[in-house]
Amino acid sequence: MQNLRKKFPVLKQCIYANTAATGLLYEDLLEWRQEHDLDYLIGGSEMKMKSFHNMSNVRDAVGKFFSCKTENVALVPNFTLGLNMLLEGLTKKQNILLLKDDYPSLNWPFETRDFNREYIEIDEKLEERIYEKVQTGKIDVLALSIVQWVNGVKIDLNFLKKLKNDFKNLLIIVDGTQFCGTQEFNFQDSGIDVLGASAYKWLLSGYGNGFVLVKEEAKERFDLKFIGNGSVDREIDKRNDIPFCKYLEPGHLDSFNFGSLQFSLNFLENIGMNHISAQMEKLSSKAKAEFSALNLLEENVVDRNLHSTIFNIKGDKQLFNKLESQNVVCALRGDGIRLSFHFYNTENEIDAIADMLKS
Repeated sequence: MQNLRKKFPVLKQCIYANTAATGLLYEDLLEWRQEHDLDYLIGGSEMKMKSFHNMSNVRDAVGKFFSCKTENVALVPNFTLGLNMLLEGLTKKQNILLLKDDYPSLNWPFETRDFNREYIEIDEKLEERIYEKVQTGKIDVLALSIVQWVNGVKIDLNFLKKLKNDFKNLLIIVDGTQFCGTQEFNFQDSGIDVLGASAYKWLLSGYGNGFVLVKEEAKERFDLKFIGNGSVDREIDKRNDIPFCKYLEPGHLDSFNFGSLQFSLNFLENIGMNHISAQMEKLSSKAKAEFSALNLLEENVVDRNLHSTIFNIKGDKQLFNKLESQNVVCALRGDGIRLSFHFYNTENEIDAIADMLKS
């Protein structure tokens, strides 16, 4: 991992603990982007027409990376747009279970439509509370983020698999934006019916690209309405034969943005998601131990066995400014300061932050 750090110039200037806000650009992707735009500069429309055909390769790359059938992959500019398109096709008057204070782009689209909603508090008994609520038989859809954006609480994926197995009619929709790219993940083998994600954070793909993964059996729960020339790949005679996921791709897909996604998935695969997962587990354990010892974490986080590499420590604007003055890049979120670590971070950096907090 130390050699990989050289590909991220920002890391020479600071301790970057803000991937939960924005993943870093790395030298290899910059070079690919420059070549892409040089080809566009020289090739004009001919280059762009050829690039449209590459979108099937991007879907293949996403499907391979997350173990999802290619035909069940939709490419979308971001999670928010993908979810809103899906919900326009979900039957109204359904009972939706959400998490209180989950990411706005997940909760708000449900809250602004004609759904009946119930909420669960995010605490150390999160999975137990979800199960009890679903067990009442009054919940049609569970929608939540795999990893919480403010404090990094992570839902147990094995729990979701059991939940789906026990309640087969429950539709499980998740936001994977703060999760995808942090560990190995098999969508087809999971309990999740629909997973959407933006790829500019942990997948290091830059802005303007994301995806939606859909299980085959979940498609019948939606009657999608969005449609456009992109839905038929500019072949207008296919108007009456549009596959499910193409309703989520009504317009053009940009080769710069989605080419970046494909490039980054290959980059992460070459590193090895097993190596990335191992590094993330080390960083999570280290950070949790250090911040817990300083009594800076919520009890809900300390008492849970499973956690991500996102931590919200107790602190105000003054402490935030102090960290910033010592070249720690982080963010004010909720009632504290959010620190988030990717594979390019080190345990030594966590030690350095802990020393700053002690002083």
